[in-house]
Amino acid sequence: MREPIFFRRDDTLTLEQARYWKNLLYRVVKIGTELEVAPPKGVKRPIFEEAVREAMAPSGSLESLGRYGVLNVQTEHCGIEVQIIGRHPYFWALREQYTYILATLDRLGGRVRPTCGLHFHILTPSLNEPVPEIVLANLWNLTRRYAPELKFLTSGGEKREALCRRRNHNSHLEMVKLTPGTLSMAAIQQHLRESRIVPEHQNFLNLEHLGFPEEGGVLPFHLEFRFPDMDLSPTSVTAKTFLFLAMVLKAVDLSRYGIIHVGTMTTWERKKEILNRLSNNDGNLATSDTSQVTDEMIEELRVGCRELLDLLAPAFERFEDNPALEVLHVLAETPISLLRVSGRDWEEIERLLAARADQGTDPLDEIDHRLMRCIELLEWDGFPDAKAWGWRAAWEFQLTPQELQRRLDKLDRLRGLRWDTRLGTYQFTS
Repeated sequence: MREPIFFRRDDTLTLEQARYWKNLLYRVVKIGTELEVAPPKGVKRPIFEEAVREAMAPSGSLESLGRYGVLNVQTEHCGIEVQIIGRHPYFWALREQYTYILATLDRLGGRVRPTCGLHFHILTPSLNEPVPEIVLANLWNLTRRYAPELKFLTSGGEKREALCRRRNHNSHLEMVKLTPGTLSMAAIQQHLRESRIVPEHQNFLNLEHLGFPEEGGVLPFHLEFRFPDMDLSPTSVTAKTFLFLAMVLKAVDLSRYGIIHVGTMTTWERKKEILNRLSNNDGNLATSDTSQVTDEMIEELRVGCRELLDLLAPAFERFEDNPALEVLHVLAETPISLLRVSGRDWEEIERLLAARADQGTDPLDEIDHRLMRCIELLEWDGFPDAKAWGWRAAWEFQLTPQELQRRLDKLDRLRGLRWDTRLGTYQFTS
């Protein structure tokens, strides 16, 4: 990371505290989304809304996931909003869920217009102790530091001069001014609440749902990332889910050292300049005018995105069987907006990103499943070493030693394998 400047704090986390909060937050955080789409041309919104509601079968309750994980379908300024219940993130389950939801919206003629946003809610419904305030402060400043890059990576416009929707409903104007280096997060929340510049719930990072109990810390811990543009690629939406989860976990790591700074004055002024050119209210209809975002700025944004993803990479190691980081690297170079500018339609975009997600995944065949069963049920044990076990497995399935090793490597990537000397057999670690 360039310019790793920190504000000093007396409440930094110890190594054990950081480990505790990373583990706890990973277990309790759920990511809820709000998908906004416009009706088809010539179709009245109530008719479209009812068709979507019938197809989505919303549960109407946070305690019931329902068939497709949809909480509610309701009227929104752009047309309708589909509210997705937060669930503990697992890449392939989420992608399957979003594949159905987004394909249904597309089938019913739903359109992504510049008025449509994609909001990600960080939810912690089962958390019963306050999160240390320094963690929230680091997440706030991490978002500020990489605000231009985050806006670029999640942009979804279809024209070079209109890369994203206008600033109105995801404004950075207050966020760039408010630093936890001099203000508590409770004071920042109060400033956003009283602002006459930006309505509280329309901030780039919305803090309105947070609570600050008298004993300190943050509870409830509920944040809303409002800046992403809506898109119809399930692989993209799924990968962005893990981007925001990784930022939460990274904020815990940073809290061991203080509060991350936005950078030197020169760097910060340049970032604000790019952010203002990228996100403003000067475009046609509901778009941002990005005609002043130069090719040089685009390259700067790409460099910043790479820096952000490199910084977050260790957090992605916690996510098992998860290609989100690979997908995000694609979007860092060519976000949805630039893919659309290049002439690709939604089907082509999803095919491109899905191919990157699926890259390196080797589907399991019948022999793999039989091999898994043998290991799972300890069918072969008592061998003196792994080599002897391997000869038994190769004979059973008529495999060469090389082919058996390839299959064991595949299972190791999927479940983790270790040799148990006491039992004389392989066992899965997860």
